[in-house]
Amino acid sequence: MTYDAILLISFGGPEGPEDVMPFLENVLRGKNVPRQRLEAVAEHYFQFGGKSPINDQNRSLLAALRSELERKGPQLPVYWGNRNWHPMLSDTLAKMKAEGVRRALALVTSAYSSYSSCRQYLENIAQARTAAGEGAPIIDKIRVFYNHPLYIAAVVENVQEALVRIGPERRPSAHVVYTAHSIPISMAQNCKYSEQLVEASRLVSAQAGRTPDPLVFQSRSGPPTQPWLGPDILEHLREVAAQGEARDVVIVPIGFVSDHMEVVYDLDTEARALSDELGLNMIRAACVGTHPKFIAMICELIRERVDPEPKRRSLGSMGASHDVCPEGCCPVTSTARPKSL
Repeated sequence: MTYDAILLISFGGPEGPEDVMPFLENVLRGKNVPRQRLEAVAEHYFQFGGKSPINDQNRSLLAALRSELERKGPQLPVYWGNRNWHPMLSDTLAKMKAEGVRRALALVTSAYSSYSSCRQYLENIAQARTAAGEGAPIIDKIRVFYNHPLYIAAVVENVQEALVRIGPERRPSAHVVYTAHSIPISMAQNCKYSEQLVEASRLVSAQAGRTPDPLVFQSRSGPPTQPWLGPDILEHLREVAAQGEARDVVIVPIGFVSDHMEVVYDLDTEARALSDELGLNMIRAACVGTHPKFIAMICELIRERVDPEPKRRSLGSMGASHDVCPEGCCPVTSTARPKSL
């Protein structure tokens, strides 16, 4: 396949206090969420000056990706559009159309399959193309990469770097736990999100020379009566402290590509405060971000789509994911639609 450009698509985040409420209203458009909940989440952003770290991290990702493509090819322009804040995806597609882009390959900042992390982005792309009108570029999406060798290698190195921060005498007894964004169980039943997370966690532990480490979840929202994936990271930390077998806990946010708000607030703020209260030394491993192996993986996946004889690398028994999502893949019902921010 021939492509004219690469398109980075991400969630987006506010850049200052005046952006917070409009951003959250974009996130929740069409969803019946109480104003009180909206204001409570806004406070998370205000604690950080009203700015999410995600846009700056995407700028760094763009710079690293452009540099790698310039060195190793294919030498294509890289655009950026967000689901919920500027640069908005619809504006980016209009710009791409004006600049003559006919077909682009999109990288979505999620390694896993679910409605929120995959299909919803496909819907966003379709809506943005409609808004751009006739002649809007065709957008194909890079496959999910939770079991790609370079992705796993980048996470392994981040885990190892976190463990090195623990004294050698306590390192063998350190507790490692993986965490990912929770979703409603009714949504999880319609996709491979849970299975992919379990597999990625297993692959990282195996390559790090460890026995399998647990996977937990974070950042759930929605009514208490609606079951979401668990256990929650805070609940897990309480159990670790109660067992008394480990004084050091390494949290690996394997479900996240970058250290955005769900990481810096739910882990670096809430989980750290609880760990201090419980007497646990909490260390948070970095997300893959701009890790050289992660950037190399993105470029490999781009070349995979333009090479007439692609090498579709993956680890484990689940194999490389499909390039084109089947019709109706990762469906969601109105009751399962997540209201997370």
